[in-house]
Amino acid sequence: MRAEPFGPLVVFTLANEKWALPASVVQRAVRAVEITPCPDAPDVVLGVINVHGRIIPVFDLRRRFGLPLRELSIDDHIIIAKAETRSVAILVDAVCGMMQPDESAVLTKTELPPELTTFDGILKLGREIVLIYDLDKFLSLEEEQLLAKLESSR
Repeated sequence: MRAEPFGPLVVFTLANEKWALPASVVQRAVRAVEITPCPDAPDVVLGVINVHGRIIPVFDLRRRFGLPLRELSIDDHIIIAKAETRSVAILVDAVCGMMQPDESAVLTKTELPPELTTFDGILKLGREIVLIYDLDKFLSLEEEQLLAKLESSR
């Protein structure tokens, strides 16, 4: 691992594993709310939520990564974040908090194998590995186009 600046991270859990997003893309984290299904959305979109009058798609990381699916719980959280093209919501089990990683403990995107394109980096915390997710890589081009079409039809 090499020392290279990496900004603060918002760490969360999903299926008993720790994940992270760069804090620079996170707008807020809230307790889970009712998600309105959106039948014509891509499979990885659970539905939409209303955040202060804005309709925001809710992404399902469990489905994207092949993790066990489960029902929404009142203990779940939603992270509202800004992807390159839109604001999005990500359903997670819990938000652990924010941290500034030790730069020597981070593998950056340029150091990762090419098959890990959906990650900005990997953080090693003792014996734990935290995957730093690249939110802009969540949707495939086809899924992005389908979601854009749905949003423009409202």
